[in-house]
Amino acid sequence: MDCIFCKIIEGHIPAEKVYEDDFFIAILDINPVNKGHLLVLPKKHSENIFDLDEPELSQVMVVIKKLSKILMDTLNAEGINIIQNNCKAAGQIIFHSHFHIIPRYTGDGIKIGTVHGKYNEGEIKDFANRIREGIRK
Repeated sequence: MDCIFCKIIEGHIPAEKVYEDDFFIAILDINPVNKGHLLVLPKKHSENIFDLDEPELSQVMVVIKKLSKILMDTLNAEGINIIQNNCKAAGQIIFHSHFHIIPRYTGDGIKIGTVHGKYNEGEIKDFANRIREGIRK
C-alpha cells in the first residue's frame, strides 16, 4: 500500500506528532489553514468514514474533543473547525481517514461554512423526504 499517512504512522516519514494512543495519532498539518492545524489519523488504514467501525468512530470523536480543548487553551484559539472530507468529490486528497482540527481566530479571514446556495420553491421538502426514506430503509 502506498499511503502517506500509513507511512507516517509506521515512522517511515517524519511528522510532528503531538498525540498518540493505541488507535490514533495526531500530527501538525504541514500546510495549515491556521498554525496549529491538526490531523487526527486512525492507525488502522481506512479509506474514509464509511470504512470506520462505530466504536472507532466514537473513540476518535473523544480524541478530537480532547485535542480541540487543548488547542483552545494552549493557542488561545477563539474557535475550532472540525472537518472530515470523504471521497474525491468532497475534497478528499489522501485516501486514509483523517480529521482536521483547525484553530480559529476572529478576523483570520478563513471562510468555512459560508452560504453557497438555496433551494428552489418546494425543493427542500423533496430532499427531506428522500433522506427520510433512506433512513427508513
